[in-house]
Amino acid sequence: MNLQYANEELRDKTPDEIVNWAVSLGEKTIVTTNFGPHEAVILHIIHKIKNDMDVIWIDSGYNTRATYIFAEKIIKLFNLNLHTFNPLISAKRRDTLMNGIPEVDSSLHEEFTYQVKLEPFKRALNYLKPRVWLTAIRKEQTNFRKNLDIVTKNENGLLKVAPLFYIKEKEIKEYLLKNNLPDEQDYYDPTKVTKNRECGLHKLP
Repeated sequence: MNLQYANEELRDKTPDEIVNWAVSLGEKTIVTTNFGPHEAVILHIIHKIKNDMDVIWIDSGYNTRATYIFAEKIIKLFNLNLHTFNPLISAKRRDTLMNGIPEVDSSLHEEFTYQVKLEPFKRALNYLKPRVWLTAIRKEQTNFRKNLDIVTKNENGLLKVAPLFYIKEKEIKEYLLKNNLPDEQDYYDPTKVTKNRECGLHKLP
């Protein structure tokens, strides 16, 4: 696939049109969610277009109570075809061995991130073997994402499609209101710590 051409063609398309384009490729397609803020938007779009799509949730074990409650609400609302992947080591055991969640500048933080986020995601990919990965990342979220585009591909040939890439925060909130969708802001990702930091998932080769 010519990624430059694909991105030029999709640049002015709506998120719905981009998801339709991705599905029309006829390849095994997944969508990931963390059930964080605004996640109802991408899941609502998927529900409208292909409601049996495989949904991957990497549950680190460190989510807030509000996130778990919100997740259950969304799972039921959209009848998600959900696959949950957890770390191989429990949060309590890891906290004991690492003396809690390691600080970002700690030598243990990279291993912590691998255990709670990257290893479960790699396991999910090995299990479902997708060719297309739909994600809710947006350009304005981090400096790293500013250098991406709607369609990218990793070295293993996995096509990553971001239907909301050029959508602004204001538009996201308007979509939630227009479609009467629930939202939850009480969210914490221990691998990122700060809102504009990458957890490493979107940097995977």
